[in-house]
Amino acid sequence: MSGKVFHAPFIHFHPGFELTAVWERSKMNASLDYPSVQVVTQLEDILNNPAIELVVVNTPTATHFEYAQKALLAGKHVIVEKAFTTTEKEADLLIDLAKKMGKILSVYQNRRWDSDFQTVEKIIKQQLLGNIHSATIRFERFKDILSAKLHKEQPGPGAGLLMDLGPHIIDQALVLFGMPNAVIADIRTIRDHSLVDDDFIIHLLYNQLRVTLISSLLVANSPEAYLIHGNKGSFVKERADIQENALMQNQQPFTDQWGVEPEIHAGRLITMQNGIRKEVIIPAVAGNYGLFYENIFQSIRFNQPLVVSGLEGKNVMKIIEAAQKSQADKKWVPINY
Repeated sequence: MSGKVFHAPFIHFHPGFELTAVWERSKMNASLDYPSVQVVTQLEDILNNPAIELVVVNTPTATHFEYAQKALLAGKHVIVEKAFTTTEKEADLLIDLAKKMGKILSVYQNRRWDSDFQTVEKIIKQQLLGNIHSATIRFERFKDILSAKLHKEQPGPGAGLLMDLGPHIIDQALVLFGMPNAVIADIRTIRDHSLVDDDFIIHLLYNQLRVTLISSLLVANSPEAYLIHGNKGSFVKERADIQENALMQNQQPFTDQWGVEPEIHAGRLITMQNGIRKEVIIPAVAGNYGLFYENIFQSIRFNQPLVVSGLEGKNVMKIIEAAQKSQADKKWVPINY
């Protein structure tokens, strides 16, 4: 699903890329959508192909480190799906290896290009809220039936909601506010028969700011995904990006109306001026996951800086490990960086 929905369309329709090969161990699905693509049953068939410059690692999280390491050692540029790795140590090793090999290493944090997040980021950069003192980012779903993807539901490295949806909202928080001073987390298992975490609240503590990250798989009616509060007012925005659904329906990206949310999902800017409440509707910025791949192209061909670096992927892993330690020790965990 990751390759079919989130990667292949942007590679195929971007003029700077050629979708060359897909590793499928037991099926030949890729060739149905892209008849010219080579479907291989061994990773080595990709790594040993000198024509391939870039490898996307979008396998189960527990295998990310192994496959990314092999691709880098084979002299390939590498994009790794989130979660980047299963530990901060693995992230460090990949970053060091990419530097040694002179190759780019990026993490597919596509939710930075969701229309809702792009809108929130714009409001914050414009300083319309003044000094921000608290923020909440939520990413919730209702999935009471366990996933058929065993790597998500069986205990082990990379399993569970914190490693699945957690990297999205942690990365968004770090983009908006930087690394915190400390982390407090409450991580739970609440679904019947679930063996992995499926509900969490994480507090990121800054000097004068508290950011709360919430995710669960048992929320049927989620409130607004973004609540940002400052000394001049608040901004409220629901999660309404349309790109994933469009990709699931095989719609082509890089079109004029790509990523444009319906107006009914616009955000609300609420301010207080001289004791008078004022509410302004803020249209959403268009989302575009294709901008991630445009940056990868510019980085490989023209040495432009990566928007999502391996270091940023490592920082997400640092927060995840701090959250896990906070849950285990029942206390706040300082962040050293």
